[in-house]
Amino acid sequence: VIKSARVMKKAVAYLLPFMEEEKAAALAADPTFVSKARTKIVLATVKGDVHDIGKNIVGIVLACNNFEVIDLGVMVPCHKILDTAIAEKADIIGLSGLITPSLDEMVTVAREMQRRGMTTPLLIGGATTSKIHTAVKVEPRYDHPAVHVLDASRSVPVVTSLLDAELRDDYIAEVREEYAELREEHYATQRERRFEALERARCLAPPCDWKTLTPTRPSFLGTRVIDNQPLAELLPYIDWNPFFSTWQLRGRFPNRGYPKIFDDADVGQQARELFDEAQAMLRDIIDNKKLTARGVYGFWPAHGDGDDVLCYAPDDDAGRERVVGTLRGLRQQVQRDGAEPIYRAYGDFVAPRDSGVADYVGQFAVSAGFGVAEMCAAYEAEHDDYNIIMVKSLADRLAEAFAEKLHADVRREHWGYAPDEALETTDLLKVRYQGIRPAPGYPSNPDHTEKRTLWGMLDVDKTTGIELTESLAMLPAASVSGLYFANPHAKYFAVGKINRDQVADYGKRKGFTVAETEKHLGTILGYDPAEEE
Repeated sequence: VIKSARVMKKAVAYLLPFMEEEKAAALAADPTFVSKARTKIVLATVKGDVHDIGKNIVGIVLACNNFEVIDLGVMVPCHKILDTAIAEKADIIGLSGLITPSLDEMVTVAREMQRRGMTTPLLIGGATTSKIHTAVKVEPRYDHPAVHVLDASRSVPVVTSLLDAELRDDYIAEVREEYAELREEHYATQRERRFEALERARCLAPPCDWKTLTPTRPSFLGTRVIDNQPLAELLPYIDWNPFFSTWQLRGRFPNRGYPKIFDDADVGQQARELFDEAQAMLRDIIDNKKLTARGVYGFWPAHGDGDDVLCYAPDDDAGRERVVGTLRGLRQQVQRDGAEPIYRAYGDFVAPRDSGVADYVGQFAVSAGFGVAEMCAAYEAEHDDYNIIMVKSLADRLAEAFAEKLHADVRREHWGYAPDEALETTDLLKVRYQGIRPAPGYPSNPDHTEKRTLWGMLDVDKTTGIELTESLAMLPAASVSGLYFANPHAKYFAVGKINRDQVADYGKRKGFTVAETEKHLGTILGYDPAEEE
């Protein structure tokens, strides 16, 4: 479909002057002439979010089905979305987002549509969105249709059902009934969920005998900049599975993943063609230096402090008195079955001060997105959506590969706690190495505001040019950031839902009000803030 769209857009661009001339002639001959209007759909990635690959694919699929798509791009404020929809007399509004703060912005748009008295159907899509979020958070704020769209393949049936006079009423009634059931199930589960009190959960942190561990001192303390990472060195570290997911090519068992997907009876041939074209573009990018990868990483003396990690000045390794940053952590709190339940926070992975053990922590930020905008602009001029999406999806893969390679270099050399590590790429992707690299905004700490600490300590803006948007998305979009823990007992975990006592405690440590904390942690609240305690 996307390749067809490339031909279609070029044909339309050629034919448009003739079509306008014909329309003008028709109006001159008959002033009452009215051309048949196509259905208009306004699409936008919401304020603060820079990710648009999925939205672009949806737009292309809709355009190929004869819908007029008005794509407002990324980081679009609420007022611009709605003003444009009103001015263009749009039939549908579609919102997209990838980072969790975008979920709140979608709710804001729904509320504003309600305040303005709009009746336009609202579509919700993007990696962090879900049917349950739309049912619980978005639909109750808007009296008219608000529908979650899982992926591009569902967009046309949903739009058609919403706009077809014969289908519309039954479809809307069906969606509302389904969403009401989802809300009921959600709140029932919320009422049944049981939490450990935060102080008890802390007492049930994973045990660690620090006397048996001797943390390795990194080869340097402070930060180092990678100004121009050779892209060719990243190729062995690329995980191709998310690449095929981006293009919605999914093999069936036993041919689900790369490279087995090439053997799939349904999508194997398309997957092979896509992969070959990706290789050709990668060679062009590398040979002609069309993208630049930059990054920064560093290490600090550190001690665990309950759920948090205290980082000391690089030149204060001996005394450890000058705290230059605190990495705030969240602890698992949902009650667990088992004789010895464990409740983790990443502060558990660093030796506390009273252990007498000198420990360390690392941080990093990398990007392979410098040059993406220029490449996309050139393809845009050629009406080539296919290669625009290809560039962005490859830049994402290179950024993740950069993070994977740097972490391997950290383990073997820069920190050096696993100097003899010799793992294949498949082993790396299955996390068969010592240590972890959790990222703010992800399950081990869903709080995106922790990126501000990381950006401050690494001076990311100045050293790399990677910026944070107002919603704390990274720009360029093809960027990755996170922390390094070396503890052999460290493992990835999901915080899950948390209760009011932890929200209050965390907000106090962060310097936030309870309301601010609830906003930043909205996706993991185990209660409804609107309800009385």
